[in-house]
Amino acid sequence: MQDLRRLLSAQSIAVIGGGAWCEGIIGAARRIGYQGEIFPVHPSGKEIAGLPALRSLSDRDGPIDAAFVGVNRRATIEVVSELSRLGAGGCTCFASGFAEAAAEDGDARDLQAQLVAAAGEMPLLGPNCYGFVNALDQVAIWPDQHGMQPVARGVAILTQSSNIAINMTMQRRALPIAYMITCGNQAQTSQADIALSLLEDSRVTALGLHIEGFGDVARWYEVAHKAAARGVPVVAIKVGTSEQAQAAAVSHTASMAGSDAGASALLRHLGFGRATDLATFLEALKLLHCVGPLENAALSSISCSGGEASLMADSVTGRAVHFPPLEAEQKQALSTALGPMVALANPLDYHTYIWRDIDAITAAWTPMAAPHIGLTMSVVDYPHTDHSDWVCATQAALNVREATGRPFAMVASLPELMPEDVAATLMAGGVVPMHGMREAIAAVEICATLGCVSDAAPLPGGVLAATEVLTEAEAKFALSETGLDLPRRATGSADALFLAAQSLMPPLALKGLGVAHKTEAGAVALHLALEDLEPAAEAMPTDAFLVEEMVSDGVAELLIGVTRDPAHGLIMTLGAGGIFTEVWQDTQSILLPASTTQVEAALDRLKVAKLLQGFRGKPAASRPAILAAIAAVQAYAIKHHARLAEIEINPLICTPTRAVAVDAMIRREI
Repeated sequence: MQDLRRLLSAQSIAVIGGGAWCEGIIGAARRIGYQGEIFPVHPSGKEIAGLPALRSLSDRDGPIDAAFVGVNRRATIEVVSELSRLGAGGCTCFASGFAEAAAEDGDARDLQAQLVAAAGEMPLLGPNCYGFVNALDQVAIWPDQHGMQPVARGVAILTQSSNIAINMTMQRRALPIAYMITCGNQAQTSQADIALSLLEDSRVTALGLHIEGFGDVARWYEVAHKAAARGVPVVAIKVGTSEQAQAAAVSHTASMAGSDAGASALLRHLGFGRATDLATFLEALKLLHCVGPLENAALSSISCSGGEASLMADSVTGRAVHFPPLEAEQKQALSTALGPMVALANPLDYHTYIWRDIDAITAAWTPMAAPHIGLTMSVVDYPHTDHSDWVCATQAALNVREATGRPFAMVASLPELMPEDVAATLMAGGVVPMHGMREAIAAVEICATLGCVSDAAPLPGGVLAATEVLTEAEAKFALSETGLDLPRRATGSADALFLAAQSLMPPLALKGLGVAHKTEAGAVALHLALEDLEPAAEAMPTDAFLVEEMVSDGVAELLIGVTRDPAHGLIMTLGAGGIFTEVWQDTQSILLPASTTQVEAALDRLKVAKLLQGFRGKPAASRPAILAAIAAVQAYAIKHHARLAEIEINPLICTPTRAVAVDAMIRREI
């Protein structure tokens, strides 16, 4: 791993090149309060942003902790080579036209390889990269405006996109950003490398990642373990999807899972939270900075309006957070504080008659911040005209936080109704100022459901060569070796089926072998007697057959699938099975290897989980049998992962005593 500490805390910065970008570097450093030495380097020796330039790097008498290389791509290679020879602490390469331009320029990849070779052991950010702002040590190598201010501690944000980075530095949400780092092409130093370095800094409270592609998954697994050991929670925005995981797909699983399911599964495997938009991303980081991961998903809501209480109640629909009913002690305390005129509930509309009475507001809010509540949220919108009359609410929130020690947030229903000065006051007192009701709830869900990094590293992905599909009989035989429960069965040609099936108990299922999607191809016949087998076979588009005993006491049907995602590894998908699998779209994906705890959590997130548990008086499916079936499929996938492309069990018929794989498919490398 590259040692980035000297680069990120540089006390001497070389600005190489000319023009507005290099002037921007000097301005950005001054804006953050940089106290070190900045020296421009330009062959003309001209003055840049009021500083005289050296004509060459060789004229430098002293250390070069960091450099901004703002010259064209070919000249960049020569400059980087010289910086490396001079023992510089690292550099940011601003020029574009390297690997990101390979489709338009055949020389681009070779130039990037030359750049990496020129850097040698010297850390290099980029190319096609803005650099970084370190608000902790007041260092910036950044060629444009930024909105960051010096902080004593805060969150670190890493992104490939310089434009998104600029926008996030301009946030006015009271989020203390300690580091904003862009990494461009990641030609040498990856986001994971940077993350590992930042996790050495005890002043970093949370880590935010804007990820376009994971690259070395094993490296991210190392990041996850280090973050967990340091108690630093991680939230990511993963953008972009890939068609690779769906290429040449045979199973329903592969057509539904795709690369984005792989990304979600990997983030869950790493114990990282996932946001889907920048506002939620920043709000989640803010919440983690202030109070860390929430203890549980139980929430309290306080507002002085029934409309706001209703909006809050509706906002958790379909989410993994909830508003539990008030407990007896809470009701008693609230009744004492509010009297008989207020309907006591969670969310609570406490009315406005106690407004301006700080002690009364504090007394009314305190019971809502009970020990069993993960986060209490008070909905307060501060007018931008004059919010002096809202000081009472601010102080009450601070009082509750101090008195209870419980996580507490002030939520503005609209982001613009949380003034910066109020947000700063709340933050200073340990209360989380949250900008926007929707964003707040989405962020709370992330912080309440952060998982733990898995004990086992994910299996590698990669692209396989030519593949083959086993017949259903071959696939079932292979899976039976790891303990998968299968129907009693026999195989044979059309004219031998009657004799082959003599030992089986009707009703029987007949399937044509060598057909990928049997139902669509007319290669399945059900509820057959022995004498029905041969005529049914004659109507099917195949010469080889599998006949099985039917399973008649099923409670529900599941799908168990494994797909090979080139970027993320082997993904197991669990979902509602049967012929309507793609209609229900009820699936959960996890990365292999997965623990029993992860498997059970995925099962419980399914909508079909209610059927498995017993619905409207019907018996429950055997949970141990389902887990055994999933374990058998996983065992086969792990054993054969180097050659495995896909597995699908659909349906797995779940009964009160068994979980039987009625159909099976395996695709593997030839």
